[in-house]
Amino acid sequence: MDVISNMVDAYKKDDPICIVNGDIEVRLARTKEEIAAGQKLRYQVFYEELGAIPSEITKREQRDFDDFDDICDHLLAFDNSKSGSERVIATYRLLREECVERHEDFYSSAEFDLTNLYSDHFRSLVGERQLLELGRSCVQINYRTNAIMQLMWRFIAHYVDRHKIAYLFGCASTAGTDLEKMKLALTYLYHNHQIPDEFTIPALAHMKQRMNYFEVDNYNKKQALRSLAPLIKGYLRLGCYIGDGVVVDKQFNSMDVFILLPIDRLESRYLSLFDDKNND
Repeated sequence: MDVISNMVDAYKKDDPICIVNGDIEVRLARTKEEIAAGQKLRYQVFYEELGAIPSEITKREQRDFDDFDDICDHLLAFDNSKSGSERVIATYRLLREECVERHEDFYSSAEFDLTNLYSDHFRSLVGERQLLELGRSCVQINYRTNAIMQLMWRFIAHYVDRHKIAYLFGCASTAGTDLEKMKLALTYLYHNHQIPDEFTIPALAHMKQRMNYFEVDNYNKKQALRSLAPLIKGYLRLGCYIGDGVVVDKQFNSMDVFILLPIDRLESRYLSLFDDKNND
């Protein structure tokens, strides 16, 4: 990971990772109050803005939370020109393999069959490193710029180095549950970004919806790209692969695909994505 390390701000091994750019500070949550502020932002984005259906306790608390919050690191972006919970303007949830006992303990296992992540072939690729699951990503509406996400990914680059991560993975969502509207985008993902067959990750059989609606040369690729969710576009630019099948999540009013990003693949693309001239 030397390429990534050299492109981000230097840090001491015994210091908490922290990325600062003007009033924006990116680091892990340090208190229960900061975690709660991130959960409040998740509620605002997922439930109030995107139409997810809250449980009674979620609605009463005005926070998005579950049992995974107890074992994850919570990556937060703060706007230090603000105060209280309003300081938190972006969040990511990070779950390291060393923090779970079984692959069923990853959030993604509720929708995708992670068996191949534990095959002998795949573990030979991981070697002495480990996996990192990304999830619950969201940004406050007034801060949805490339600059904020680049700062978040600068932090993730440090985090990957520190914890010896070999692969990033998780569920990436697109808003809405109308498959008809997503046929072009799903077909593009199917034909251009599938995980190699030897370690593909399929959606669970009872949830799996098809992705391949058009022949490889019989659809509008430019239109398909335009219809991709910004988060998925970002993962593709980083070099991620896409799993087999899409899952319709009616509670969260979304459709989920599985993403798998080899860190070694990320290195070769990192310079062009995070070079200083792109951060103005």
